[in-house]
This record gives sequence, C-alpha cells and structure tokens, in this order.
Amino acid sequence: MKSKYTVAALVSLVILQLVMVFSLFAKVPPHPPETIPISGIGPLVGVSVAVALSAIIVGPTKDVAGRVLSVLAVVLALVSYGPQKYVDPQFPLIWPAVISAQLAALVILISVFARQKGESHA
Repeated sequence: MKSKYTVAALVSLVILQLVMVFSLFAKVPPHPPETIPISGIGPLVGVSVAVALSAIIVGPTKDVAGRVLSVLAVVLALVSYGPQKYVDPQFPLIWPAVISAQLAALVILISVFARQKGESHA
C-alpha cells in the first residue's frame, strides 16, 4: 500500500482527535470525559496527535522509526476510538468518528505490516 494512503489515514486520526478535544473544551455534546483511567484526555490526545504528526513527517512506512510511530499513533487513537466504544452509551452519537478512526487505523496497520513484510523478503 502506498505511503500516501497511510499519510491520509494518519491525517484522519489527527483531525478526529482534534475535533474530539475541541468539543471537550467547548463542552459541546457529545464530548469525551475530562479524565480516563490512564490519564487526562487532553494530554493523551496531545501525545496522540504529536505521534501521528511525527509519523507523517518521518515517513509512516519509510523505515523502522516511521513504522513504530505509525503503530503507536494507532494504539493511542484506539484508546479513544477502539472497539470498547461499541458498548459506550454515547455510541449512537459518536459512531461516525469511531468507524472512521477504526478504518483509518486498519489502513495504517495494513500499510505498515505489508511494507515490513515486503522488506523482509527483499
């Protein structure tokens, strides 16, 4: 899979997370809780956006660093948009973001692991 698709998927995660955190700041429902069991949502989204942008800058499938950053961006995004959201009471209101983020995550993972597999056979 071409890197441009991976970059597009990473940009999608960045946009979804920024919209989420802006809705929290503006208190526009549905918005995420201010805290989650592992941290405050603001700092977590900040790290998640920073990692995704770093993956874009480095090149999401270019080398080991880019692939690690890309996978880490997926893991961090899935804290907010993972399968656990299917049982969230707000799911009927947030499903477009959840499904979009999961599709973007899938594109990134396929791209990263297809590229890695291709390099191991070279």
